[in-house]
Amino acid sequence: MYIPDLYKNENQEEINAFLRENSFGILINQTEGKLWATHIPLELDTDKDGKAVLQGHLSKENPQWKGFTDNDNVLAVFSGPHSYISPSWYDHENVPTWNYIAVHVYGKIKIIEGEAVMESLKKLVDKYEKNSENPVRIEDLSEETMKQACGIVAFEIEIKEIQATKKMSQNRDDKNYKNIISELEKTENNQSIAVANEMKKCPR
Repeated sequence: MYIPDLYKNENQEEINAFLRENSFGILINQTEGKLWATHIPLELDTDKDGKAVLQGHLSKENPQWKGFTDNDNVLAVFSGPHSYISPSWYDHENVPTWNYIAVHVYGKIKIIEGEAVMESLKKLVDKYEKNSENPVRIEDLSEETMKQACGIVAFEIEIKEIQATKKMSQNRDDKNYKNIISELEKTENNQSIAVANEMKKCPR
């Protein structure tokens, strides 16, 4: 990913928090000579050796997984809040642009089987059920229902490289920076307001 130095994010703690909060990503690989992409949850975790990994699963009906053994290199793309930035919000003439946060994770993928699959599913369900009024647990599902787990291919991605960008108008002076935040908040658009909130966190 092309990232100008001004927008490069190398704060690993912040990147990890972003991956946990924005875990619905796009898994990209090459299968049968074509690029494939699937939109799925990809959960940040550590393996038994303490290395950072992403865990997820695909339907066996999805041909993408068949390419994992031929070429284990994959890319996972994660997006955060984003918004159009109008040049009318500056006190000088300029061009339109876009503010956004994105993380690209490059790694080596391998299929996992057995108890590791169930452990991965338990973590996934527990994470997203924790705020439910009546949380569902994998352990409580019937054997009949859990037969559906036979229809998935679970995997683990060993993270080799992370590229992160956080483009939040860092190149603007304080006056224009504050005005961009104000104009974003006026839009009443959820994405734009999320960008404004991120801008407020950025040190000036």
